[in-house]
Amino acid sequence: MNERDTGLRARLVEVGVDLVASEGMQALSLREIARRAGVSHGAPRRYFPTHVDLLSAIARQGFAELTAKADEAVSGLQADPRARLTALGRVYLDFALGNRGMYELMFRHDLLESNRLSLRETSLPLFGLLVDLVAEARTEPGAEPRVVAGALWANLHGVAQLWGWGSLQLAAGADDVEPLLRAALDAHLGPAPLGPAT
Repeated sequence: MNERDTGLRARLVEVGVDLVASEGMQALSLREIARRAGVSHGAPRRYFPTHVDLLSAIARQGFAELTAKADEAVSGLQADPRARLTALGRVYLDFALGNRGMYELMFRHDLLESNRLSLRETSLPLFGLLVDLVAEARTEPGAEPRVVAGALWANLHGVAQLWGWGSLQLAAGADDVEPLLRAALDAHLGPAPLGPAT
């Protein structure tokens, strides 16, 4: 692939990222991405043979951004695994609530199932970080850290979805997602040790 091709491929992904941010996942048609990139409606097929290929490339950008934010948040808190888990949870929820279209795209079952552009593998380092932090933060013997991390992730994913729909605010009488994050961590790791708030 020459430099021009690489540039256009990157431009199509960039346009898709902007489009999903501004108008949501439903706006991500090949035709609309091509129009906004200023190319013919058939041009994306040269770089992305299927719509799923292009959506996967866009979703990879979301995983890269979320992973970078998580790494940055966690790296500043070297000592306390519970504090790092709390920071990771905040980043995850902030990303999900602030990037609804991208978040929805990243976890589309058909994209992950097809594994185009190794999309599943792109998401695994972030889950690996969660597993490692769960293993460090748990003081009680019990379920495998991978299982606890999976349950915690599912819990956070549910919080993000239900908060985004407005359901949790109504049902829990909450106006802030922070207490829900703390409750999820307590549920999966046990109560936080007494000390300064993280």
